[in-house]
Amino acid sequence: MNTEIIDQLKTHVGANGLPYAIPIHPNLVHLTLGLFILGILFDVVGVLFPLQTPVFKFLAINAVRSNFFDVGWYNLLGSAVISFFTVAAGFYEIMLANPPSDVKSAWGLQPMETMLWHGIGGVLLLALIVGMTVWRGLQRYVWCKDKSQQVQWSYLVSGFAIMFVMYLHGTLGAQLAAEFGVHNTADMLLRLGQNPNVLLK
Repeated sequence: MNTEIIDQLKTHVGANGLPYAIPIHPNLVHLTLGLFILGILFDVVGVLFPLQTPVFKFLAINAVRSNFFDVGWYNLLGSAVISFFTVAAGFYEIMLANPPSDVKSAWGLQPMETMLWHGIGGVLLLALIVGMTVWRGLQRYVWCKDKSQQVQWSYLVSGFAIMFVMYLHGTLGAQLAAEFGVHNTADMLLRLGQNPNVLLK
């Protein structure tokens, strides 16, 4: 790889090691996670709707089963779209990372290993989310379009399995920021011997 290109990207970086004040990747990550988790949870509510109908009636909530499936579908679709931007921002920001080499994570990994696994995991999760969205679209528009229940149980189980992978993957990302100080403004300022409280006022 041509290191001059990476060095050009690093020419105008701030205290967090990025050319902008707030890292983009962590914010998009939380949007991706929120949309995916809500999509699966609304589909679960849709599947369990017959059991919950008395509760909705008691609370005087006008709920229609298909509406829960609509919310599940559009949240999952939004998650798939935003995930491309999440991964792209992650790779851009990881190219600008300069973690200390003498620290190990709680999992015993070096910074470069952690970034490598986090990058591979990001691409894997992107593929899984897009695959789940295609699967969900086939259920909605082809396989189950005339049924009251739009999703299969195997789809929901897969969704929860992906949430577990997201948890592991997110832990790697949290270790990059918290333990290695990657794009963490306060951590970088402390390493430079400056008081972050003075600069953040």
